[in-house]
Amino acid sequence: MHGDSVSSAGPDSAQDARPIVSARGLTKSFGPLAVLKGVDFDVLPSQVSVVIGPSGSGKSTLLRCCNGLETADGGTLDICGKRLADHGRRLPEKELNALRMHVGMVFQSFNLFPHLTVLGNVTIGPRRLRGMSAEAAEAAARRLLDKVGLAAKADAYPATLSGGQKQRVAIARALAMEPLVMLFDEPTSALDPELVGEVLQVMKDLAREGMTMMVVTHEMGFAREVGDVVSVMDHGVLLESGPPAQIFDAPRHPRTREFLQAVVTRDTARPREAPPRPMPPAIDDH
Repeated sequence: MHGDSVSSAGPDSAQDARPIVSARGLTKSFGPLAVLKGVDFDVLPSQVSVVIGPSGSGKSTLLRCCNGLETADGGTLDICGKRLADHGRRLPEKELNALRMHVGMVFQSFNLFPHLTVLGNVTIGPRRLRGMSAEAAEAAARRLLDKVGLAAKADAYPATLSGGQKQRVAIARALAMEPLVMLFDEPTSALDPELVGEVLQVMKDLAREGMTMMVVTHEMGFAREVGDVVSVMDHGVLLESGPPAQIFDAPRHPRTREFLQAVVTRDTARPREAPPRPMPPAIDDH
């Protein structure tokens, strides 16, 4: 890659583990704008790999390349044992759709089907794409909804849910396909601040269970606490990767230090949240 060539594999990673995601020399441009500039990147099984960096640095484009939503112009990208991108060529559509069953993706904007109940949103993939019976799909979906704390909302429609609840349904829907890796594209950026924690908690639980995860986020606390490896991107270049303690406490690249200092300054400058408004007095019906 241009700049330091780094891998997301941490120093304690097993040397013989085959990466679930492996990019080499990945490039992508939109017209004259180079968004990815020769990125090398690995995610090992059961690893939580977190990608941080300023807006417009190429993080989401890298993630979207990993699911075939964008096609890299150059380099190679292997995921779940398949060569997804090979120097500008992408898997044929049929093979790509088969691969996507093993690659769960959670977006910023939920993308739930508004005409389906919560249960319907979680069962539709396994039934239509994996050929599961309605009974088996429903049983699995109810277990997943219980896992994300939404068992009681199975028959609700998305319009009645909060943003945090919608995102937890989206996570359950992705998990219903039994993916080998989960990709998260800034999953909390569209949420009200008080709803962020409930989504991050579900992601923390998945990490503890050993789910392989690649997470693009601006949540630095999550990156430090949950990430096995944190990678920093800027202007399409992967600047450095390493354990959270190294990246946050002893970054090697000047741009990383500058970015993290800006984050600290931003968070410090945020006004304190206003105290909650008092509840209106109860009305006595008697």
